Amino acid sequence: MRLITYRHGNSTRLGAIMDARVVDLNASDAKIPTNMLHLLRGGDDMLGRVAAAVANGHARIPADDVELHSPVPVPPRIFAVGINYLDHFNEVPEGERAARKMSLPKRPLIFNKQTTAANGPYGNIVLPAESVELDHEAELGVVIGKTCRRVPRERAYEVVAGYTIVNDISVRDWQRAAPTMTMGKSWDTHCPMGPALVTKDEVPDPLNLEVWLTVDGEERQHFNTGEMLFKIDEQIAYLSTAFTLLPGDVIATGTSKGVAAYRPGQPWLKVGQRVRVEIEGLGYIENQVVKDDAKSVVGE
Repeated sequence: MRLITYRHGNSTRLGAIMDARVVDLNASDAKIPTNMLHLLRGGDDMLGRVAAAVANGHARIPADDVELHSPVPVPPRIFAVGINYLDHFNEVPEGERAARKMSLPKRPLIFNKQTTAANGPYGNIVLPAESVELDHEAELGVVIGKTCRRVPRERAYEVVAGYTIVNDISVRDWQRAAPTMTMGKSWDTHCPMGPALVTKDEVPDPLNLEVWLTVDGEERQHFNTGEMLFKIDEQIAYLSTAFTLLPGDVIATGTSKGVAAYRPGQPWLKVGQRVRVEIEGLGYIENQVVKDDAKSVVGE
């Protein structure tokens, strides 16, 4: 199934894409929630209801009539894995590696993107007024489907709900300013995801998927998920050793070579450019870079 969060009319709904049409899940079965986190918390029984709703063919609307949001609009956490492809490590100049005392990680290198970075598959990406060093990273996203702790590697896929596409947008100078990388990885709009949460039954081998990233049609990244240094089961086992994973948590599993920071001339993303990430079997996301309006917002 390809589960989506979408807006239609004046409401935000949950759906499943079927043959260019969207099944409104709650309209088909009132016991199915309208929120992706609530759906995932319902576990296998709720996913069974969803499958039945999709199969019955009711409550379908044209896919062109809806606006897609991130499949999980507000993930409990967004985890990301740094330096998880050898080619990405090797593209870092030796001098920079030495200055940063950078070596191949012996265990997954984990950092967070804040949940407010979550963005839809076709939403705009803001170029901050505070930097020009806006960069792209095509990644496979893993969505957790079950509350779990200390998951052994051999059972890791039991807790996976499905997969999505992630662009780990990065503000490189802010990223380099602190070892945690959080500030440079977490600007609003800097985690486009989607277009759907593709359930794991439709992705027989998540470690053999081709990944492409283009900027205005120019290919910048192309790699296979099988090249990960730390595989998906290792990531889940490692993360869940320290803390409980929750339904809706997203793991961005890392990127390979081709980021702007290490390309000739450092072609940072500019206003007006369109960045497209495609993953075999999952579809694509495409986002335009826009100028940050830099408005101050202070709540009551």
